[in-house]
Amino acid sequence: MAKEKPGSLQIKSFADHHVITQPNPLRKVLLRVPESDLDDPVGRAEKALAGLSGEFKNWMTIEADRLSAAHAAILGDGFASDNREELFRAAHDIKGDAATFGFPSAGAAAESLCRIIEHAPDLDEVPASLITHHINAIQAIVRERTKLDTTVMASALSRQLRGVADEFLVKVNRDRPEHLEAILAPSIVPAE
Repeated sequence: MAKEKPGSLQIKSFADHHVITQPNPLRKVLLRVPESDLDDPVGRAEKALAGLSGEFKNWMTIEADRLSAAHAAILGDGFASDNREELFRAAHDIKGDAATFGFPSAGAAAESLCRIIEHAPDLDEVPASLITHHINAIQAIVRERTKLDTTVMASALSRQLRGVADEFLVKVNRDRPEHLEAILAPSIVPAE
């Protein structure tokens, strides 16, 4: 199939200016749709999201259970490379999904746990209770989210966990300034 040559430039001269019109080869492939047939992809996405919203709690429960299973593997076998990575991935997934699924406080607690895993020089030196408190907080936030009075408590709990985690990380990284800058940076997780 031979390509058509694009049209040539059209130049219209006027007394004080020139108008140059460039050919538009895409004009032939453009399909005009009547306004009655216009598609609204944002509207379709919002409708699909509303249809799925009932499943968000189930998805967060599955993610929280995955985090607990990773924690149980660490309690049993220690911070082997695979166990550490799975704990981090599970916490990171919660951090990323929590706000979308309506659990922003769980996202904040998961971010705090990710920071511990990323910035602790030796995970075996991290107090086991600090990690356990993060896991339990995430589980409680996901489990109790349906109750109206839990939102404020969940946010306060997440802030307190972040404070304790940051205090620990600053202490153990006092000789590692490249980590201190990241530790002292503000949270990037959306707040409620």
